[in-house]
Amino acid sequence: MLYKLFKYYLNKVDPEIAHKIAIKFIKSPLASIGVSSNKKYKNLNQTILNMKFENPVGLAAGFDKNAEIYNNIHKLGFGFSEVGTITPEPQDGNLKPRVFRLYEDKAIINRLGFPNHGMKSIRKRIQNKKPNGICGINIGPNKKNATIIDDYLLCFNNFFDLAAYITINISSPNTPNLREQHEESKIIKLIDSVKKIREEKNSKVPIFFKISPDISDVEINNLSAIFLEKNIDGLILTNTTIKNKSKLLSKYKEESGGLSGLPLNDYSNMAIKKFYKKLGDKIPIIGAGGINNGKSAFDKIKSGASLLQLYTSLVYEGPYVANKINKELSNIIEKNGYRNISEIIGLDCK
Repeated sequence: MLYKLFKYYLNKVDPEIAHKIAIKFIKSPLASIGVSSNKKYKNLNQTILNMKFENPVGLAAGFDKNAEIYNNIHKLGFGFSEVGTITPEPQDGNLKPRVFRLYEDKAIINRLGFPNHGMKSIRKRIQNKKPNGICGINIGPNKKNATIIDDYLLCFNNFFDLAAYITINISSPNTPNLREQHEESKIIKLIDSVKKIREEKNSKVPIFFKISPDISDVEINNLSAIFLEKNIDGLILTNTTIKNKSKLLSKYKEESGGLSGLPLNDYSNMAIKKFYKKLGDKIPIIGAGGINNGKSAFDKIKSGASLLQLYTSLVYEGPYVANKINKELSNIIEKNGYRNISEIIGLDCK
């Protein structure tokens, strides 16, 4: 009841103001009042890249941009969290308005452009409050440096010793020319450069690459070959899309920016399946896009995802959505005769 009232007023204000209020709410003791059960389900446990996940549901980058609630979020049933995207220098992002709620579609269009406090400030914050669970750090370039790799290397060097894993974001549609990093020669150079720093630091931190859904089958084939050859640790599939908007109902559907939420679900599942058919179980995939209940989570895992991330459903379903998904997903797995989530990964591709 408390959150329903809170949500009613939250939906009446500007999305970015609402986001700030939501961050404060999750920080406060009030957030825990609504958690009737934070049950742990044995059939959702997995160990991936030497990280032990109690459940597969993670908070995607973009919500906790400045690393403010990565510890609080675990109290709401999330198995892991990812902060950022963080850039070397602080930046304000793109001009407002830049976030639009598409209520009829259970979707969001944003063109934020990586607003964040910058790597030095955020590093101090994480140092002062060490993560008590699995916390990934998502890094990217400042707007002026989107076509080169220097900013990625600066951020990696800044965070490698604090992160459970690091995500290299090459896929946001809201930083001009960022997606050029998908090009073969550029992605090879980026992978080699980041892995070289990791070796120099004698670090074993896993490195994930976050990929756009708006790439062709030829690009998927080429990237898969590169990822296998370079033996990367993992992928996040997918970021938001600038396509797939023609059937939307909202008056905001023509706004520029990345589309997330329910309309992205099938689109991201297709991309996951295509990559999984090439990669198999050699490179784990974190699936993102349109997850809002146990069934959508089950379908994404069957498409080839080992883990999951969500953001938009937190807006539409509320802060207790992870608990709901875990309960429903555990029941679905049990009813289908499986002992553990690991048994259903990629079933739709076999």
